[in-house]
Amino acid sequence: MKKHLVRIVVGLLIVAVFLLHEQGVITIPLLGHVENIVYDAKVRLGMPGGVHPSVVILDIDEKSLKEREDGGEGRWPWPRDRLALMLDKLFDKYQIEVLGFDVVFPERDETSGVRVLERLAKNELSGVPQFKSAFEKLRPQLEYDDIYARKMQNRKIVLGYSFLENDPAKKGMLPSPVLDDQSMGGQSLPIPSQPGYTANLAVLQKSAQSAGHFNPDQEVDGVVRRVSLLSKFDGKYYEALSLAIVRSYLGNPPIKPKFSEYSHGAAELEEISIAGNKIPVDSRSRALIPYIGPRGSFKYISLVDVMNDRVDVAELRGKIAIIGTTAPGLQDIRVAPVDAVYPGVEAHANLVAGMLDGTIKQRPAYAEGAQLLVGMLIGIVLAIWLPFMGIGKASSLTFAILIAAIGLNFWLFRQVNFVMPIAVTVIMILCVYGFNTIWGYFKEARSKRLIEGLFGQYVPPELVDEMAESPGSYNMAPRAAELSVLFSDVRGFTTISEALSPDDLSTYINEYLTTMSRVIREGHRGTLDKYIGDAIMAFWGAPVTDASHAQNAVLAAMNMQKQAKSVNESFAQKGWPPFKIGIGVNSGLMRVGDMGSQIRRAYTVMGDAVNLGSRLEGITKQYGADILIGESTKALISGIVCREIDQVRVKGKDEPIAIFQPMGLEDEVTSSTREQIDIWAEALRMYRAQDWDGAEALLRKLKAANPGDELYGIFLERVADYRTNPPGADWDGVYKFETK
Repeated sequence: MKKHLVRIVVGLLIVAVFLLHEQGVITIPLLGHVENIVYDAKVRLGMPGGVHPSVVILDIDEKSLKEREDGGEGRWPWPRDRLALMLDKLFDKYQIEVLGFDVVFPERDETSGVRVLERLAKNELSGVPQFKSAFEKLRPQLEYDDIYARKMQNRKIVLGYSFLENDPAKKGMLPSPVLDDQSMGGQSLPIPSQPGYTANLAVLQKSAQSAGHFNPDQEVDGVVRRVSLLSKFDGKYYEALSLAIVRSYLGNPPIKPKFSEYSHGAAELEEISIAGNKIPVDSRSRALIPYIGPRGSFKYISLVDVMNDRVDVAELRGKIAIIGTTAPGLQDIRVAPVDAVYPGVEAHANLVAGMLDGTIKQRPAYAEGAQLLVGMLIGIVLAIWLPFMGIGKASSLTFAILIAAIGLNFWLFRQVNFVMPIAVTVIMILCVYGFNTIWGYFKEARSKRLIEGLFGQYVPPELVDEMAESPGSYNMAPRAAELSVLFSDVRGFTTISEALSPDDLSTYINEYLTTMSRVIREGHRGTLDKYIGDAIMAFWGAPVTDASHAQNAVLAAMNMQKQAKSVNESFAQKGWPPFKIGIGVNSGLMRVGDMGSQIRRAYTVMGDAVNLGSRLEGITKQYGADILIGESTKALISGIVCREIDQVRVKGKDEPIAIFQPMGLEDEVTSSTREQIDIWAEALRMYRAQDWDGAEALLRKLKAANPGDELYGIFLERVADYRTNPPGADWDGVYKFETK
């Protein structure tokens, strides 16, 4: 603990900063912005989708605004006598349940010319009794506002209006307030009082069942996420359009506010209840809009189609209808979390559906305390534990906590309708993790220098980074381990060296060794043991454990042969002679560690398995093979096609071993090569059974098809020799080498 004390304290200070922001003691504006972005993402991911069945939108669209000769009703607002006809159609023919207006009617309708006739009757034609008499008879038919108002009576119609935030002007007539401070037990909501309003004509407001305000509640970034269900004017509270529509649908039950039991000081509004329907709100009466999906999540019907009887009655019967506009010229487009171009009327429709379905998200007062507790717990755990972990375990723990926190948060949002902030917690986790990662980086750099001082002259730098994560786990003491070793040698290097000048020879061998060393170290994480002239010795599995040591060793050998072709092409352009290499790979129990004399020591491998690897490299030229691997290596690899070459006794060992040649990766070996391997296996079986005629026939067939493969000629020579000098009935098919 003392070793990591400073690191822990700094981590806890980082946590404290974020917790103070959560409590509002300090404010970090960026975190609020990120929280909004995360909330919008949750809304988009959690949308149920589909088209809501109970609410339809009667759209004042471009089609509706065309002139009558083009099939529309002309520019908005339409004459009130036409709107009166619309009400008859909607309630009598289409049998809608409730009609809400996301538009306002603050001006009198002058389209009938009644005001002109009034002026004529009082002035120019005041002395014409016949005109005055006729006008009085026609007046009821020309007072479109009165006609419209009469059609509203005794129908569930909810008008819309708006409050003015910075303008004291008052136009039209407000509906009756739904609450006041007295009806809320003397509690006053922290809602700014509105100075003015634009409402409907008194004759219309008196005839409608109710009205609701449709003020947009845009946040700092311009996105509409919430709507204030209650607005304050002159000490009284007025309901939003969506709330008024739902109350009308339910028979106009009273609004019952509920205050939080967990608030400190002044009471905080937590919920609005109407006829048993609980609507979660914040302390300012704002409800989160439960967006069902992107634009078009409600049935849109062009209002002109209603006027012209082009709508199936079933599409509207028993529905809640809201009249609004999507026509660009009428300016009712908002920015929503689900769409950058979103009709305001659809935001009201989402709220209406959410109130009836009970899907409005809530953030109860105790959520703040719960979030603080969760953030504190996560922060303390990470601040204390991460310093004791390596980068791998620290990353795993951090990732697991992140996934758990985000998953739980989204589950609460989607399944329980709980809104819990998550961005602050996520950023706090990443900051604590980032701090520990940076600290660990500098600590790792120091550990790396220590490892380099200990192992740098023995192991490749590529493994130092991994070893630096836990330097105490590595030492140079000799130990026994299951490893793989590789030997490679250039054939006929003496002849090559005689054909080159000393400078060219130096460049030649340097380019060759560099290319092959990179394949071993960078490509396949091998440890270069030593160079012996043009020969290379490398091993896998130490000092860093490698469960795939055999696989990596064989793949390295195969890639070395591929790179040899590229190097030879480069050498040919310089006029230098080409080279061929033989490679032997073997796996088994070896002794690895710091070994040598008092004069010179090296981190190397020793043992019978190492010697066998060297023997395998030596006999590659006896079979014309580029790579030979031992049977222990063959047993440890996968995904590589091999053919058995022979069973041999190498010099210094009595036990026979099977040797194999890698032919390529499984997905790269052609069908003809596989067929060749199968024929060869049968020829080898006949050879060991001393069926010389059968073996010879197959070998000649293979040689004819593959003249460049020396293996078949070698075995044809053996067959010919055994015909003359039979090996005896007790021959086990093993070929013995007398030289290294």
